[in-house]
Amino acid sequence: MESLHSRHFDGKTPNWYHFKCFFEKQRPKTVDDIEHFESIRVADQDKIKERVGIASMAIVPDKKGKKRGMDKLKQQALKDFTIQYAKSGRAMCRGCELKILKDEIRISKKDYETDVGAKYGGQDMWHHVQCFAQLRSELGYYESADKLPGFKGLTAKDQAEVKKQLPAIKQEDIPDVKKVKTEDAVDSAKTDPEEEEYRKQNKIMFGFRDALNKNLDTKEMSYLLEYNDQEVPPGRDRILDRLSDIMTFGKLKSCNVCKGGQLVFNKFGYICTGDLTEWSKCNTIVKTPEREPFKVPSDYAEAYAFLKKYKYKPMTRVIREVKPSVAVKKIDETDGPRIKRELPALYNMEFVIVGKPPKGKDEIKREITALGGKVVTKFSKSVMAVISTPAEVEKMGSKMLEAEAEQIHVVSEDFVDEAKNNTGKIPDLVVQKSICNWGADPSKRLPAEPTFSKSKSKSGSIYTKSVPDKLKIQIKGGTAVDPDSGLEHKAHVYQNGKDVYTAVLSLTDIQTKKNSYYKLQLLEGDKKKKYWVFRAWGRIGTTIGGNKVEDMPDLDSAIDHFENLYEEKSGNMWCHRHNFVKVPGRMVPVELDYGSENGMENLDIVESESKLAKPVQDLMRMIFDVDSMKQVLLEFELDTEKMPLGKLSKAQIQKAYAVLTEIQDLLNQNAPEARLIDASNRFYTFVPHSLGIDEPPLLNSIDEVKAKIDMLDSLMEIEIAYNLMKSSGSEHTVDSYYNTLNAEIEPLDRSTEQFAIIEEYVKNTHAETHRSYQLEIKDVFEVKRQGEEKRFKPFKKLHNRKLLWHGSRVTNFAGILSQV
Repeated sequence: MESLHSRHFDGKTPNWYHFKCFFEKQRPKTVDDIEHFESIRVADQDKIKERVGIASMAIVPDKKGKKRGMDKLKQQALKDFTIQYAKSGRAMCRGCELKILKDEIRISKKDYETDVGAKYGGQDMWHHVQCFAQLRSELGYYESADKLPGFKGLTAKDQAEVKKQLPAIKQEDIPDVKKVKTEDAVDSAKTDPEEEEYRKQNKIMFGFRDALNKNLDTKEMSYLLEYNDQEVPPGRDRILDRLSDIMTFGKLKSCNVCKGGQLVFNKFGYICTGDLTEWSKCNTIVKTPEREPFKVPSDYAEAYAFLKKYKYKPMTRVIREVKPSVAVKKIDETDGPRIKRELPALYNMEFVIVGKPPKGKDEIKREITALGGKVVTKFSKSVMAVISTPAEVEKMGSKMLEAEAEQIHVVSEDFVDEAKNNTGKIPDLVVQKSICNWGADPSKRLPAEPTFSKSKSKSGSIYTKSVPDKLKIQIKGGTAVDPDSGLEHKAHVYQNGKDVYTAVLSLTDIQTKKNSYYKLQLLEGDKKKKYWVFRAWGRIGTTIGGNKVEDMPDLDSAIDHFENLYEEKSGNMWCHRHNFVKVPGRMVPVELDYGSENGMENLDIVESESKLAKPVQDLMRMIFDVDSMKQVLLEFELDTEKMPLGKLSKAQIQKAYAVLTEIQDLLNQNAPEARLIDASNRFYTFVPHSLGIDEPPLLNSIDEVKAKIDMLDSLMEIEIAYNLMKSSGSEHTVDSYYNTLNAEIEPLDRSTEQFAIIEEYVKNTHAETHRSYQLEIKDVFEVKRQGEEKRFKPFKKLHNRKLLWHGSRVTNFAGILSQV
């Protein structure tokens, strides 16, 4: 069985396989990666051990006298490799992170740990041949290239070249890599004293389990657990696991950390399933828990012979050392390319072919593609040059007229031949080979340099690629009708006095890896007295989840259903929501403020005549740019769908500030991790974050806390700017937004002494570590905030004043300038 993230709710769903089929689709690196492995029979454990490890098995040349079983494993492991000609130019090399050009030879090793790989039985990770050769040790391939599946599909010339790049490595030169355990290795492990005891205990335990399963029904087994003061888990198999454990080793006492939690066996020991606080699980793990003798009720002893014979013998359960494999990085998380590779001469450059060059369009296109370029049919600012003939230039057809209008150079076809030896000098070559009398600087048409981000982006693209960038919300009566309901055009959120029947609930739990939302609305028809209850659920920032709209026969039924769902999800009655008490494992409300009915209108600045100086107009456009504000929220991984601009209430933000202050205190006190988990859960729940399917990160360092404080500061400043924009009325001009600042802002004359001082400071305070660029002042603004001159008057004569630099995000300045 494998567990994959469900598309329908925020959690995992099991996919069951036959034993043989599982290993064709998945590649666990160690048995420690398999949940509940220790809870199956030893004989079955041994079978799995023989099959596990293929993913990390190195492909090495055959030894003399090798075993047939090892050859079988090698053939299985080789299925994860492929060599072929690239079918398109879209795939990226996992070594140098550059595109693999069409028809270029590429080699893949399947990855089973990405989201796509886990879902579809492996994802091809392609490499250039040279990059694969340099990474062969990391990829575990020491064999000759001719053993790669697909090798025979290459031409004889290419086969010879690839074999030259990937020769077999001699056995003595192969580093000490992990090999799959042979049967001999498994047999030798059985002679270890601890292993012998482990096998003996497993046999006793399954003796009890088989007898219980054969003789008792689920209800009877549940009573046996309760009789021994143990919690009853859901499902017959889990009941059998717990009963066979306590019959073999003794009944378990409650956790002494959270005072009452049930201890349950897992591969690391016995873990507490109780709650430490309302925000976090206990999760205490003990290797040797306190136990008492297992008791058999007298009526059960009389009814069942195996229970009558039962005698408790104290034993300490053997718990093997567990070493799960280290999780690999998500495919979109990079630390830069592992292989430095020179870019092809025309990498990502675009060309248009006009007319019929002597070589022919197809041949020129093939040559350009081989050098990393692209042939397009439409002119744009990114087209490097037009490839044509002098005759076509003289003819000046429509395409040439368009090239002239765009000031794109026309070059002869021999440009492509010479480009091979002019890597990095292509703009100069374009000018040199130009056959027309027009053309702007071609260096400005160069494609952007490929960038290799070191930051972690959201993972799980198959779960996030369809998430909308923008969400249009219709406000009625001061409240938004959720567009997923499909009823926004004919219904509104029901209100009874001050009670508005809508709720957004959230829960982030680091321990269970959840980042969930739940939306609930009672909708009333705009024209007819018709009622619906709408609910939606899922994982924040992903396509995972679903929704449901239910027709209600009348208002009372709708209210009852709405309130029952609210209580089910939050643990609180709807009538007590203003005195909300967090319940362990349940969700909490997120306070949103949708403001007035006009609150969601377009606030972008419209063009109009202005009395302001041009530099001040440009400044207003910068600090009141709605797109920039949205980008800031995305950079902070905030959920802009559940929490659009200006919608997270100030009370909610203040709660988040308080939690961050608490985390700082906990870090200064070296508090246990459990308390940091508790506080981190609260923070992420108060301020929903869009993390894809990544686990919510624990806030366990001062730097992380400071980053989140900066985030909240920016959020507050954006909130101020957003509200200023709304307060400007129906006008959204630079002048109306300027007036909301209540400040006088004028450009400083460049001839003034003040400007000269600032310019000198810019030059003299430029740090040595930033000498790769120079700064040039575009504008300096003189600002007089309302009442500031009067407030500063008592300090005007102080002699110890310094001119200091203080930077801030552009989106913060509306809030800074408007403060009085």
